[in-house]
Amino acid sequence: MGWFWFALLTMLAWGAADLFYKKGADETDKYSHLKTVIAVGVVMGAHAIITLLTGDIEYNFVNLVKYLPVSAMYILSMAVGYFGLRYLELSISSPIQNASGAVACLLCVIFLGDVLDWPVIVAILLICGAIFGIGIVEKRESDLMEREGDKKYKIGFVAFFMPIIYCAIDALGTFLDAFYLDDVTTTPLVGVTEDNIETIANVSYELTFLICALIAFVFLIVVYTNNARKQKKAEGTTLPLFTAIGGAFKQFFAKVKPSRLVAAAFETAGQFTYVFAMSGQGAIAAPMIAAYSIVSMILSRIFLKEKLSWLKYLLIGIVMVGIAILGVYDA
Repeated sequence: MGWFWFALLTMLAWGAADLFYKKGADETDKYSHLKTVIAVGVVMGAHAIITLLTGDIEYNFVNLVKYLPVSAMYILSMAVGYFGLRYLELSISSPIQNASGAVACLLCVIFLGDVLDWPVIVAILLICGAIFGIGIVEKRESDLMEREGDKKYKIGFVAFFMPIIYCAIDALGTFLDAFYLDDVTTTPLVGVTEDNIETIANVSYELTFLICALIAFVFLIVVYTNNARKQKKAEGTTLPLFTAIGGAFKQFFAKVKPSRLVAAAFETAGQFTYVFAMSGQGAIAAPMIAAYSIVSMILSRIFLKEKLSWLKYLLIGIVMVGIAILGVYDA
């Protein structure tokens, strides 16, 4: 299977994940983004452990540190994105976030010396231009809507910068990934071959995400425990530590949303195919994968009833034309 098909599968998987991220986001819970990080980390960690136990690979745990710059960029960008989803419409946040594909492509051309043929350049311009155009159109349309009394828009100015920050961090992560996976002889990863470099990178990322999920989980349990004890103290009574910890666990698992786990499953599936796409043609695959915002927009229109104007449909069509050009080029 070529890079194009891996990129297409990643685009579809992450587009579906975006939908379930939105369904699992809770704007009334200030720790909603951390709970999503935990869900994704648990699923990714499970996949990494299964891979190590069943796969025929020799994994050097030094690669956790070697791959940390890439993992850190991805995890940080995703946490920022989850925070923004609490307050911003999916159809606004997703296109802005995924302009990162264009930025990553530019970085690959400048610093990695990637050379692009004219059909590829045209396709990338179509995809990235249309994605960014959708974000602008959606922002202008949303500005015309009445927002008074709606918490989602009261901090819209702050929330709007979340996907922009995501875009910058994710682009850097994608660029670093292209560098790590471009050539087995120059990669910082150790003990890798042409056959297992993608798997080693993916396992490193997923294990790092699992560690972050465990840290976030412990943090939430500590917060819930302290809050419960402070509340009892304010009422003039005391709450035993272990009783408070037990209540914290109960509070956490009482609000677990299945949508987050479904999103985590799609995220993990997309990550698995993503590393194979990036190891093939990173500079070209990145903008194409960024088009998963189009998939999420269509799904959000169907399932979340978010409206799409005729101009958005036109821009979606332009993205599909760009993808078709890349498909013909790959063939």
